[in-house]
Amino acid sequence: MDTGLLRNAAGKFAAGFLILAFLLFLPAGTVAYPNGWLFCALLFIPMLILGIVLLKKAPGLLEKRLDTKERETTQKLVTGLCALVFFAGFITAGLDFRFGWSAVPVWVVLTASVLFLIAYALYAEVMRENAYLSRTVTVQENQKVIDTGLYGVVRHPMYAATVLLFLMIPLVLGSWTAFAVFLLYVPLIIIRIRNEEAVLEAGLAGYTEYKKQVRYRLIPYIW
Repeated sequence: MDTGLLRNAAGKFAAGFLILAFLLFLPAGTVAYPNGWLFCALLFIPMLILGIVLLKKAPGLLEKRLDTKERETTQKLVTGLCALVFFAGFITAGLDFRFGWSAVPVWVVLTASVLFLIAYALYAEVMRENAYLSRTVTVQENQKVIDTGLYGVVRHPMYAATVLLFLMIPLVLGSWTAFAVFLLYVPLIIIRIRNEEAVLEAGLAGYTEYKKQVRYRLIPYIW
C-alpha cells in the first residue's frame, strides 16, 4: 500500500470534515443541528468506503481524484466560483437553522437523502467505468474515449451526478434559502462542460465522433 497516498487521502478527508463542520455548525450557533449531522453522515461515510476501495483496487485513480490543481484558466475561475457557492450555501444553511428561516418537511429531507445516495452511487459507477477520470480538465497520455455504460447515455455523467448531489445538499440540510444559493452551481457546471469539451475535442482522438454518437451532455433529451 502506498503510505504517501494514504496520508494524503486521510489528510484531505480530515480537513474536509473539519472545514464542513466549521461552515455548518458555527453559523448554526450550535452542534445540535440534526440535519447538519445527517448530511455529514451521508457525505463522509460513503466517501470513506469509496476511498478505501480505490486505495486497494485503483490507487492511480484515487491519486487523480486528489489532484485538484486546474491548468485551464477558465476551469480555475469556475472551480473558484464553485468553492464560493459551496461556502456560501453551507453558511446560509447554518444561519437558516439558527434563525428559522425555512420549514422543510421531513419527507422532503428524507427524499433528498435517498436521492443524494443514488447520485453518489452514480458517481461511483462513473469512476468504475472511466479509469481516466480526473478532477482537473486535461487530456491524459494514451487516453481513449469512453462510450459505454452511462457514457452512452450522456457525455458527462459525472457532472450529471454532481448536479443531483449538490442540489440535494440544501434540502438534506433543511434550507430553502441555501437551495437558492446552490442553484448557482448549475450555470457554473455548464460553463465547465463547454470549456472541457473544447479541450477534449482539440486533444482527444475520436471525441468529435463521440459527440455525434451521444447527443446530450448532461440530461437526456434536454441538453
